[in-house]
Amino acid sequence: MTALEPEAPPQATIENLVTGNLAGSGPPALAIPGRARSERTIRILAYVAMTGLALLYFIPFLWTVSTSLKTLPETAYFSLLPHHPTVQAYHDVWTKYDFARYIENSAGLSIAITMITLFVAGMGGYAFARLHFPGREILFFAVLATLMVPDQLRLVPIYEMLVKWNLINTYAGYVLIKLGLATSLFLMRQYFLTIPRDLEEAAKLDGAGFFKTFWRVMLPLAGPALAAVTILEFQGAWNDFFWASLLLQTPDHYTVQIGLAQFVFQYHTEWPRLMAASVIAIAPIVIVYLVFQRYFVAGVASAGVKG
Repeated sequence: MTALEPEAPPQATIENLVTGNLAGSGPPALAIPGRARSERTIRILAYVAMTGLALLYFIPFLWTVSTSLKTLPETAYFSLLPHHPTVQAYHDVWTKYDFARYIENSAGLSIAITMITLFVAGMGGYAFARLHFPGREILFFAVLATLMVPDQLRLVPIYEMLVKWNLINTYAGYVLIKLGLATSLFLMRQYFLTIPRDLEEAAKLDGAGFFKTFWRVMLPLAGPALAAVTILEFQGAWNDFFWASLLLQTPDHYTVQIGLAQFVFQYHTEWPRLMAASVIAIAPIVIVYLVFQRYFVAGVASAGVKG
């Protein structure tokens, strides 16, 4: 090698490439296999912790299913698995109680409330997110302020209004007070804020008005938010006991939650039948969540992206 020729770079060996070092390049760095092993260990520990937490939350449901398969005397003993499993409790729920009627009432009311709320909250969220009108921000915060008012505080004025309108013990009166929740409107408004305005501008250039832009462009793009609202509204309407017990006063109008209360008597509780009815009541919520769960997290997370 002559003096004019540049010095050849150090030859990289397999060991140097793995450890991230070349000859004379400084102190040895952390080996990649060791780093990967550490990350794998952390990932395994995280999955173990999350699995344990999920099992902890699953125990009450498992206990409910187990109790529904027991006889009434067997419920007095502490045992997770029934010694003599039986489905008699499920048979009694369907034959000795009008539980099918309760499920039909809850399903109809929950679907109606969910569908109407999707439309109303969608239009309200779009208006607060995109339209400019005097007092928009003040009105929006006024809507959010209703979240701080509990149902017990609104009971007397709402009940008096429904009495004057002859809506007590009617499905229309119950649906009316369950519409337009601020939570659903907030979720829809926050999601609409994340959608680029270029899509609206393109719709306006094509001659679309506000409603057509909302219905044809914005609403189809708000799938995750609609899924989140669907789950929250359906679950809220299905599990509601407070307003249902006050406004639906005859057995033919009872919902599932009022029907569950019929298994608790003055001097004893029909535990197997109550747990069997609870499992039946939980099933629709699980089905709705499984259908929309892929969009649920994205819809809720988008509420905090922009605002």
